[in-house]
Amino acid sequence: MFHKIVTTVIVVPLAAIIIAFAIANRQLVTVSFDPFSTTNPAYAATLPLFIMIFVLVILGVIVGGAAAWLRQSKWRRTARKLDAEVRTLHQELDSLRQRAAAYPPPPPEPTYFDPTAPARPALAPPVR
Repeated sequence: MFHKIVTTVIVVPLAAIIIAFAIANRQLVTVSFDPFSTTNPAYAATLPLFIMIFVLVILGVIVGGAAAWLRQSKWRRTARKLDAEVRTLHQELDSLRQRAAAYPPPPPEPTYFDPTAPARPALAPPVR
């Protein structure tokens, strides 16, 4: 519910601003892609100004996203390497757990005096 309210509060005014911008900038502009001939360009496009601005904004977002993606390649490579290492360590841990489960558990240590239990070695006195 909160997500819908926040979306409405942000998207509706933003859509109104974009629509107002498009209505205010609907005059035609000619964009030339020929730097050598301004009077008779090899390719020129005549379209509304708001379409040209929207196309340039979209291209800017795409170029910026590509630049960020390329800049983060080192971190993605490191993450892949660490993920492979974690997978290897998990497999090794699982195999060690399976090997440990094959051995019987050690007998519990007696908590009372048991004359049949082997004698423990005496501790050496502390050295001063």
